Amino acid sequence: MESLNIAKKVISIEMKAIERLKSNLSESFSQAVELIYQSQGRVIISGLGKSGAIARKIAATLASTGTPAYFLHAAEGLHGDIGMVHKNDVVIGISKSGNTPEVNQLLPVFKRLGVPVIAFTGNLNSRLAKNSDIVLDISVEEEACPNDLAPTASTTVSLVLGDALAVALLEKRNFTENDFAFLHPAGSLGKKLLWHVDDVMETGDRLGLLSENSTMKEATIEMANKRGICVVTDEKNVLVGVLTTGDLNRLLTREELFFHIPVTDVMNRQPIVINSETLATYALSQMEKHQIMAMPVIDDQRKLLGIIHFHDILDAGVN
Repeated sequence: MESLNIAKKVISIEMKAIERLKSNLSESFSQAVELIYQSQGRVIISGLGKSGAIARKIAATLASTGTPAYFLHAAEGLHGDIGMVHKNDVVIGISKSGNTPEVNQLLPVFKRLGVPVIAFTGNLNSRLAKNSDIVLDISVEEEACPNDLAPTASTTVSLVLGDALAVALLEKRNFTENDFAFLHPAGSLGKKLLWHVDDVMETGDRLGLLSENSTMKEATIEMANKRGICVVTDEKNVLVGVLTTGDLNRLLTREELFFHIPVTDVMNRQPIVINSETLATYALSQMEKHQIMAMPVIDDQRKLLGIIHFHDILDAGVN
């Protein structure tokens, strides 16, 4: 129980610190949001140690929500990396004490570049606070560390403040779900919102193709080699029908000799089809709705472009 009680105490201390942050928020926060929003450059976030780790995470959150941002390691900045800072950028400096030497040694360079600085600090009388354009208070009454040494509550507060900035900017930019997906193409949301039918469909030699003159013998051979579905097109490649293993099974129940039968007598002349520019996730929903495993992909003139299969969509991570 001792460990559990310690955990609850840590959480309580950090919750209290966040409530303090909420109470301390002022118009300076709105000014920081406006400054970043109006900027023509990037947000450069710098810190050292645990504050540096938080700075890196805030930069990643900003970048993934529509605000270009980069992390600048304070010590590395003193040895050349400060070259990433351009005159149109905005800098966020993070230091609980506001007196971290490496962070403060960067301030004269920012000033010479004419780059505005937003400070995250718990010491409003510090060098960082006095040399920044906007100061956001991250002070805490105590750290969760029993010795009040290891940055815990203070780093949590910095992280929460960074998230608040990112979300406020996201809202101000009208950053949408589609925008988020565009920046996360490998994620599940990106695949759901960015992947279209033509990203997943089969084309070329992998298609089961039949002409209007084909017989069921040709169809049976083609279907066996092409995943159980064949499409029938005319001489201009316009879709006229679809033949599946289901159609073949139904034919077998009523005909023993069927190889000579024209495919046009068996095919479905009104198959469920889809456009190549449609989202793959919509194609998946249509297959589930109609209980089918594949669909022909056509253009606006009903010319065949490919076939999309249920399992190919799932294998692509679109669901």
